[in-house]
Amino acid sequence: MTLRLVPGDPDRLGGYWLSGRLGAGAQGVVYDAYDDEGRRFAVKMLHPGMAGSLPESVAQLAPCCTVRVVEVRLEAERPYVVSEFVDGPHLRQAVERHGPYAGQELRALAAGLAGALATLHAAGLTHRDLKPESVLLAADGPKVIDFGLPTADPAGGTRTYLAPEIFTGRSGTAAADVFAWGAVVLFAATGADPFRGESLGAVMHRVLTVDPDLETLEEPLRALVARALAKDPAQRPPAEELLDG
Repeated sequence: MTLRLVPGDPDRLGGYWLSGRLGAGAQGVVYDAYDDEGRRFAVKMLHPGMAGSLPESVAQLAPCCTVRVVEVRLEAERPYVVSEFVDGPHLRQAVERHGPYAGQELRALAAGLAGALATLHAAGLTHRDLKPESVLLAADGPKVIDFGLPTADPAGGTRTYLAPEIFTGRSGTAAADVFAWGAVVLFAATGADPFRGESLGAVMHRVLTVDPDLETLEEPLRALVARALAKDPAQRPPAEELLDG
């Protein structure tokens, strides 16, 4: 759903005019945008300090279950990233509206997300903030968005999808993305955040010490999710192995 622009929002960024807001978060504000030919895009205006951490190579990334990045303008007065517009809900919205995933639908989702991570990692990129809200559901399958940017506060945001090592001060790696994959797949199968807690301390305790119940999952996906959610990052499989589920 597109929301109205608010005071302080630009009405244009580069060659794109902005019709409204699609969302806002720790990384920036996402606008519903159109070019002069009337084509629709999603334009993210980055918050201060975010632009320097985004590699411009994301624009050359071959889209494989990732949103297609059209343009990256980090040198602009207001840095922004232009992506294809995906007409579909994010994963949390879909689960809330229609219930958890199961069977072939769940396996296809898991494989699509694994393919997205494998593509990112092969290009030397990491996602660092994979969660249900960063998975858009298009007609042709899931599309992962918001890759390559750190969260403003690793202990903030959607904490239940952060790997244990992030809570102990280590930086996000491909192995942390794999952990998040396992948590997102489990969310899709159950409709519940796997490490949810009423406080940051409770979430940290669960992420660091508790193994979630995987009984909802069928084999071989259950075994893959169990490996992905290993507390030790060295014990997690690479993303390409997750395609076997």
